[in-house]
Order: sequence, then C-alpha cells, then structure tokens
Amino acid sequence: MHKLKSPDAGLPAIAVKTNGNPDGKGLSGFLRDWRDSQPGTVVVKSRHQILAEFFTSMLVLSARIRFRPSVDSEYYLYWISDEWSLSLIAPGEWTDERRAGFAGTCVLQRDMTWTITPSELLAGENAVSDAVCNFYDAFGRELHPDRALEEILPSYVNGLPYFQRLYASALSRSLRATIALGDQGSTSCRQWLTLLPQRQNVLLDYAG
Repeated sequence: MHKLKSPDAGLPAIAVKTNGNPDGKGLSGFLRDWRDSQPGTVVVKSRHQILAEFFTSMLVLSARIRFRPSVDSEYYLYWISDEWSLSLIAPGEWTDERRAGFAGTCVLQRDMTWTITPSELLAGENAVSDAVCNFYDAFGRELHPDRALEEILPSYVNGLPYFQRLYASALSRSLRATIALGDQGSTSCRQWLTLLPQRQNVLLDYAG
C-alpha cells in the first residue's frame, strides 16, 4: 500500500499525472470530487498555524482512507499493525486493541486542512506516541533549509490511493493560497524550522 509518508521515507516527491485515472473513477465522478475538495475561504494565518496544519494534515493523509471525508465531520486516527488508519468508528465503539492505537480525533476543515484533537495516549510512552514522534522527526527532516515550503507541498503524488491523492492536492492548493495571502511566499524552510517545537504535541495543539 502506498503511503503519503513513512518515518523513514519522509514526504513524497511531487509527481505529474500522465496516464489517466488508475483508480477507475469516472470523469464525472472525479470532477465532482475535485469540485467538492476545493478549499473554502482562505484566511491569513500565522507561520506557527501554517506549519502545524501542514504537519497534522500530512499525518492524517498518511493514513489508509477507505471513504470520502466530509468537511466538519469527526474521524478517528489509529496506529494499528504498524500503519496509520483513518476510521469512522470512535475508540469507545471498538476493541481494546483498537483503542490502544488511538491517536486522536480528526476534522477536515473548510479550507481542506486537517486538525487533530490528540488522544490522551500521546501524553505517555506507548506505540502510538512513538509512531507520532517518528512521523514528527521525519517531517522536520523534510524541511530542507534551502527550499521554500511551497516546494515540498504534495501537489500530486502518483500511485497513492484515490482519496489520499485527492485531499493531498487540496491541501497543497489551500496552503499555497494561505502562504500567498499572507505574503510569506518563498520563505525558506530554514526559517520555518525555527518554529518547530521540541514536542510534537505542541504542534498538534496549535493547528486550527
């Protein structure tokens, strides 16, 4: 299964679509989904918030997603069997094994960024907090000091499952518009790196 990001691989390279729609979605269905995933109202945000929403969104979009997410709905992020999974099922409705992998409650915002309300598990030492830490470390490594943030946004990631690819593209469009609106274009990642906190939970809490 293709992932948007893994602890070792980092963020994916931006690719260009060349061979139609590999998931078999009809053109009308794709156009409808593309329309529905257009970012809503984009507003000026602080650099802290932009960075936080980039991180939380990439974490969510690295998960296996088997449904089309809706704006303002709650979903649940789990770390199970060494992979991320986004689910419609709340931890209280699932098994102890599933609850032990609960990372947080996720909401797709109208501007196509994702926010996460962290699980209490992330305050302790366990498999799910370790997985978030690994992801956070990889996220920091991808902020290459000599590149602008816009250069590493996932505009199109060839080979990803359909919904991950669709919403990764939407995220890129949203953050590009936010950065441009705030006149923060071409700011090097060297400057963004100075905003990274020591603990990943601080960045999770800052989004939204």
